[in-house]
Amino acid sequence: MKQQIVILGAAESGVGAAILAQQKGYEVFVSDFGTIKEKYKNVLSQFDIRFEEGRHSESLILNATEVIKSPGIPDKVPMVKKLREKGIPVISEIEFAGRFTKAKKICITGSNGKTTTTLLTYHILKKAGLDVAVGGNVGKSFAWLLAEQDHDVFVLEISSFQLDGMFDFKADVAILMNITPDHLDRYEYDFQKYTDSKFRILQNLTEKDAFIYMDDDPVIRNERLKRNLKVRQYPFSIEKKTEHEGAWIDNNHMYINVKPNLFKMTLETLALQGKHNIYNSMAAGVAARLLDIRKDIIKESLSDFQNVEHRLERVARIHGVEFINDSKATNVNSTWYALESVQKPIIWIAGGIDKGNDYTLLMDLVETKVKAIICLGKDNSNLLNAFKNKVEMIFETESMDEAVALGHRIGTMDDTVLLSPACASFDLFENFEERGLKFKESVNKL
Repeated sequence: MKQQIVILGAAESGVGAAILAQQKGYEVFVSDFGTIKEKYKNVLSQFDIRFEEGRHSESLILNATEVIKSPGIPDKVPMVKKLREKGIPVISEIEFAGRFTKAKKICITGSNGKTTTTLLTYHILKKAGLDVAVGGNVGKSFAWLLAEQDHDVFVLEISSFQLDGMFDFKADVAILMNITPDHLDRYEYDFQKYTDSKFRILQNLTEKDAFIYMDDDPVIRNERLKRNLKVRQYPFSIEKKTEHEGAWIDNNHMYINVKPNLFKMTLETLALQGKHNIYNSMAAGVAARLLDIRKDIIKESLSDFQNVEHRLERVARIHGVEFINDSKATNVNSTWYALESVQKPIIWIAGGIDKGNDYTLLMDLVETKVKAIICLGKDNSNLLNAFKNKVEMIFETESMDEAVALGHRIGTMDDTVLLSPACASFDLFENFEERGLKFKESVNKL
């Protein structure tokens, strides 16, 4: 009798898992409590995969051999609790897909910088001629990629929600960028639980595998000391030279020491500028050296990489005012990087769904760099309370057109209108991509 796989959630990850599971001979049923997007319904129909929307049919779901849960569904929803009570394994799509490939897996997590580092690592390996695919929490889901074609190497961005459902999966190279408070609503507002989730990237790693981590992050430093890590370790740092192998900055040069060779390039030649991007470049560079990619390929790739859409993306300069789309900044720490990297007076568009944000981290930057804040969200009370005495001007708006037009009106020569929300987008937009596209559309109407 065929094993029954039930998939909860029918977006990128769920549909990818359904295609792969069917391909591997499982009996597949997809259930989404919400509405399934037309494009995903079409794919499920095309593959003749049974699905339902707007409900969870217990009679079908509680008979599963195993359940693959989409990362957006919290563990505390009633259906997941019932599955656990019945002892039915609930796993993530990445855990499931990992069973069907012997490829080398470079897995990247962290509160910030993981998408850029993932795409940058992929860019280097692709340029070096490797058979490589990129996906996970960015682009196509791992399962979907694998259903289409196996590869020699997968570069995967992995979120904490995905890590929570991973048990036997093992990376070959694990990269941990940083750990700052984010998504705490999913972790009972317990930062240690969120930290433990991020450190799951290291589960099942052996002394043959590699751990690349930011040594300037105090949380990572402390957690490393608490854990008995058997894996080979490669720290990267802007603040100090690493004692053994790893990456560091000295005299305006980036050094990567992965034996037997030392790699060096000037910071000016990096395509991505700003402190946070130096970290991203170091992490990707160390990963590439571990795969024995030639130094000239790494240098060329780090010099010609095009940045991610919606991440500090320059949109236009209108009457001397620069417009920057950083819609991907859905937490306070991402916004800190954005404010830190802009060198001109800032008109900051912020707001959305506040995930229990603590804005104290931004206070100094706001007081020294921000001349106006434009709140864009259904409930701006936290932003207003945090910053009302910190800036000359603070406004509330109800649409992106209104926010952008106001930014343009109050902006003067050499100001920057920066969309860097520090919040999730779901109150006014479907996701951060839609928010970023709307920003660009509104700017282009000026």
